Amino acid sequence: MSNLTIGVIVGSLRKASFNRQLAQALAGLLPSGATAQFIEIGELPLYNQDLDASLPEPVQRFKAAVAGVDALLFVTPEYNRGIPGVLKNAIDWGSRPYGQSVWGGKPAGIAGASPGAIGTALSQAQLRNVLAAVGVKVLPLPEVFFHFAGEPFDAQGGVTDARTRQFLQGFVDRFVEWAGQKPA
Repeated sequence: MSNLTIGVIVGSLRKASFNRQLAQALAGLLPSGATAQFIEIGELPLYNQDLDASLPEPVQRFKAAVAGVDALLFVTPEYNRGIPGVLKNAIDWGSRPYGQSVWGGKPAGIAGASPGAIGTALSQAQLRNVLAAVGVKVLPLPEVFFHFAGEPFDAQGGVTDARTRQFLQGFVDRFVEWAGQKPA
């Protein structure tokens, strides 16, 4: 595999977010030749079409970061059965102004962590629809609905459950293989 840079976008702004911890754990499982670049979304203003003609500096940095990676990994919580507003806002900024989207054709994976019974299944389904609308190609399987009880991460940021860690390694390996394929 040639070098693959994966932009990691976490749909939570909370510093100790389980999803940020999951994203860091997934980044730690990347094989040699693949690197993670965390793309932060906390400084993006609320999307306002009036700003399309002169994009704010945080938006310019965000769009440049997304444009500069080979693939994307979205790690998202679920808020009220949907994707967090901050994540939708980032996707909207990345797609604007019209005709200048940075999303089109990028391969992406989705994962999420939640103590809830169904994990992040509903937010991931919604995120798949939104990403399809902006031209992102999402890995169909495996899906990562990281449901946990207790402390899912150790002090070093690793996943505490061996079976879960093995599953996540399989997801990472499949995603990297899929994202690194050249279109025919």
